[in-house]
Amino acid sequence: MAHTDKNTVTILGQNDVQGLEIQPKEDNNTWVPVVIPEGAFVAIVGDALKAWSNGRLHSVRHRVVLRGEKERYSWGSFLMPKDGSRVQAPEEFVDKDHPPLYRGFTYADFLSYFVSTLKDDALDVFAGLPDVVDDRDQLAVN
Repeated sequence: MAHTDKNTVTILGQNDVQGLEIQPKEDNNTWVPVVIPEGAFVAIVGDALKAWSNGRLHSVRHRVVLRGEKERYSWGSFLMPKDGSRVQAPEEFVDKDHPPLYRGFTYADFLSYFVSTLKDDALDVFAGLPDVVDDRDQLAVN
């Protein structure tokens, strides 16, 4: 199932069977294969890090597609904020050219919201600042 990760960073590794695909943010109809060399891993930015970076880092929508008969094995390490800590963009990431995109929140509250709704756009709905989210939507249309 295609999704963005809700945590801060996911580190993925796999055997020699490929299958990870990402969706460019400019094109919701295209999937791009990610070739992970044997013995390497990939780091994926999650929604919590996107919020903390005030949108400067993007959480990528991704999925796994299996083709052929060979088994694919993968492992993941999921980094998340310390329990009870607040996710909020530092002052250095907010200025007149980069207005705040998200209100501060605790990761536990965000995760609870996501689990209760399973909304793909959980970050924008839960913590997005309405005027900014509307402006981003308008920019994407133009």
